[in-house]
Amino acid sequence: MNTMKKFLANDLFFIIAIWLSSRLLIVIAMLLIAPLFPTSSDGVAATFSWDVFSAWDSVWYEKIVTSGYDFSSNVKEMHTVAFFPLFPLLSRIIMFIGLPLKVAGILVNNAAFLAALIILYFWVQELYSTSTARWATATLAWCPYSLYGTVIYTEGLFLLCTTSALRAFDKKQYIWAAFWGALSTATRLPGVALIPAFLFVSWKERRGIKAYIASLSVGLGISLYSLYCQIQFGDALAFIHAQKAWRGDATGFAWQGWWQMLMQITIGFTNWKSGYIKDPLYLLFSLIIIVSGCFLWRFRVHLGMIKFRYGLYFLWLSLWVLTKDELVKIALVFGGIYLLWLLRAKIPLVTVVYGFSSFALILNTGITASSERYAYGIISLSMAFGLLLSHYPRWGYPIMYFFGILMFTFSIRFAHDLWVA
Repeated sequence: MNTMKKFLANDLFFIIAIWLSSRLLIVIAMLLIAPLFPTSSDGVAATFSWDVFSAWDSVWYEKIVTSGYDFSSNVKEMHTVAFFPLFPLLSRIIMFIGLPLKVAGILVNNAAFLAALIILYFWVQELYSTSTARWATATLAWCPYSLYGTVIYTEGLFLLCTTSALRAFDKKQYIWAAFWGALSTATRLPGVALIPAFLFVSWKERRGIKAYIASLSVGLGISLYSLYCQIQFGDALAFIHAQKAWRGDATGFAWQGWWQMLMQITIGFTNWKSGYIKDPLYLLFSLIIIVSGCFLWRFRVHLGMIKFRYGLYFLWLSLWVLTKDELVKIALVFGGIYLLWLLRAKIPLVTVVYGFSSFALILNTGITASSERYAYGIISLSMAFGLLLSHYPRWGYPIMYFFGILMFTFSIRFAHDLWVA
């Protein structure tokens, strides 16, 4: 018993340390460092206040908490009904104890994110090992888009609900799977990806009627919200129609958007925009990086693994400085799809199907905006990446350092109300 308590204490200490250290980096960047930077033309001044944690979607959740939902037949205007109710509802409940709106939203998101880390850790530990659990947890906590698990957004709550639902279904705890699944679809629309995942596994593994009932019960969250929209606005799909203000009439795979991003990485934004080679230095630096990579690979045996790895680290950083966010977005989305396929036989089937279902939703919105943030919200990727890094830990440490650099820069940008994801 004492040994078990000791191991439990060590596990919880690791989780809290990972969560706290990553959140501390974000807080320092947003509250102490961001105010030192001048305000750009399209940003706002960062101040030492709760305001730095509120930008973009945060504003809409605050409107819902203070003024409720709004919607009209003019779908070209932005309406709060596009945002799902669980997060603002919980924030409102926390406000009853006397906390300000921004503090309540931050508390809900951060507490949920910590709980998601705990559930992921012990689930992965049961499936694999402590080492894998630690890498999976570190990946989820230190990925730069975990910034959205601290600011007034729904990432922390969504990760908690989906991770809990997937774990419960994997362990055949169908009541809990239905409960957490329904909360997932009451938090964000991508929660519906749980439904095909649960149904497919129910059929594939012949789990019986309880599994099918749990699978369909996941839709209760979105169904109740749809019922509310019908009663309140006379449109059961108001939350979908309202999203046209953000994406217009775009649907399906955003070929043009992804092609544009690929061209910006390949030839540079200036060259792509102008239609001719206006910025030859971009092409020159790209060529140097590519040639250096080829030589590094060609002479890797002579250089030794240590120099080879450091060489790759330097080239990756150089490529990121050159290409900026587009490289990270494509690596996370399409690299995530490849990783999920590569490790499909080693992670639970329900997480694999959920991952691919989520990517199908992400890639068929008609736009590329926020796709990397939505991909981060797929817990299957953290599990797969943790499994990969547990086998190659020497690659894991520099990846975490790189994540830290990105998280720091993203936090400063968010504090200035600049677009991140």
